[in-house]
Amino acid sequence: MTIFKEIVDEEFLTVSETKELLADIEAERALDEDRELPYELARAIEHANRFAVLEPAEAQQLVDDLQDLEKVDEPTAYKIANLLPRNRDELRSVYAQQRYSLSGDELEEILNVVARYA
Repeated sequence: MTIFKEIVDEEFLTVSETKELLADIEAERALDEDRELPYELARAIEHANRFAVLEPAEAQQLVDDLQDLEKVDEPTAYKIANLLPRNRDELRSVYAQQRYSLSGDELEEILNVVARYA
């Protein structure tokens, strides 16, 4: 017998938004001296602190600007905002799983949007 949990809701978050949410959880848990941070939560907080470069509002604006482009869907926009690719090779790795490839001009257009924020 296996027990499956049902997904009730799902939304994409940038690392910056995640960092903010995890900081709230960490502060809440710090108030209770008897509660320790589970290993997974501590690692998630460490990861978010290390890789969050932009402010949450900036990251969301970057996602919105990327979604305005033709070849960038919502999940890809969040991946790009989280990774902040600096060159074509890094950006191509984001699109490696897609069924299509981008032209040089399309890659440059996306990199120009990212460069405004990074």
